Amino acid sequence: MNQLRQKSAQIVNHKVFQPTIITLIIINAVIVGLESYRGLYDTYGEWFVRVDTFVLIIFSLEIVLKLLAARPTTNFFKDGWNVFDFVIVASSFIFMGSPFVTVLRILRVLRVFRTISVIPSLRKIVNALIMTLPSLGTIMLLLGIMFYVFSVMGTFLFRDVAPDYFGTIEETLLTLFQIITLESWASAIMRPIMDEIWWAWTYFVAFILVGTFIVLNLFVGVIVNNFEKVEQLENGETPAEDELKDEVSQLRGEIQELKQIIRGQNK
Repeated sequence: MNQLRQKSAQIVNHKVFQPTIITLIIINAVIVGLESYRGLYDTYGEWFVRVDTFVLIIFSLEIVLKLLAARPTTNFFKDGWNVFDFVIVASSFIFMGSPFVTVLRILRVLRVFRTISVIPSLRKIVNALIMTLPSLGTIMLLLGIMFYVFSVMGTFLFRDVAPDYFGTIEETLLTLFQIITLESWASAIMRPIMDEIWWAWTYFVAFILVGTFIVLNLFVGVIVNNFEKVEQLENGETPAEDELKDEVSQLRGEIQELKQIIRGQNK
């Protein structure tokens, strides 16, 4: 058993193993995409099934080798990507031949996300986005408040002039979402309303200034800041905030030592 574990570890840790699996993941994703064309699938359906079965067997062997190579075996399930692959492969065998096969083929396309782990630049971006999630809640709350205020204002101001865009709060929210993307907001929405209400431009300009140029740029700024932190961590550098915390901890320790010295002298 130990020899089998060692052999499995050698295969898994081989420099060719990971690129081979990534290549098969991409090939599998392409095949699933080609299956969406009815003409191709009607003509080459049997070949698609054979290739799909072959890839599924390879993926299953990959899971088995990683399970054998993991010491202890429970370490295999500590990696989120390993759990994801295990669930997809196991589900493929459990529901093989059932009506859920089409859904499982779609789910296997998600394995392409594993390529993120081998591309450093993508890995940095994903890590930065994950670090942004705590701050994202506050920014989304601010954005939600701004949307609600402007949607109520827009509904009261323009529902009689443009009922298709500002008839209800729900329609106004959808309109504001279109405006914040800067997609045809002036020609399709603002200018027709300005023909009836000349000062309507103040409402739209104010929303764009607050929504697009402040709130969204704030979100981008948080991502850039976290991206710099990720780069510092990967380069072995200490972020400025951590350095400040270390300095504060050292100062506290020195203060405690001074207090002990003073107490000793007073005794």
